[in-house]
Amino acid sequence: MKIGALARKTGTTAETIRYYERTGLLEEPPRTAGNYRDYGPTELARLRFIRRARDLGFTMAEVRQLLSLADDPSQSCEAVDSIASLHLREVDRKLGDLRKLRTELRHMVDDCQHGAVGECRIIEVLSG
Repeated sequence: MKIGALARKTGTTAETIRYYERTGLLEEPPRTAGNYRDYGPTELARLRFIRRARDLGFTMAEVRQLLSLADDPSQSCEAVDSIASLHLREVDRKLGDLRKLRTELRHMVDDCQHGAVGECRIIEVLSG
């Protein structure tokens, strides 16, 4: 399958696929007689893995590690669990930060008197 079809099947772009090839996450596939990339089920599965990991917020470095581990199914799952556990802790930290941010924004909005901008509590808080 050509790069456009692969992009459609995985919800990504041709440029992103080429980027993953340049960075080594995807191997460049064989070429057709017309010099088009010819992707198969292996590349499709790998790209779906990358997309899902990125959608879950894993960094490119973490995706690279996870792919390396997935490429050797005889390895212990301990390393995979470690990567996922560290990522989960980071997600929990970010959620805590977002809760604090939401509380602060809620207070700002609740304090708004809907008067003139010169007396706006939100502008006042943002101004320091």
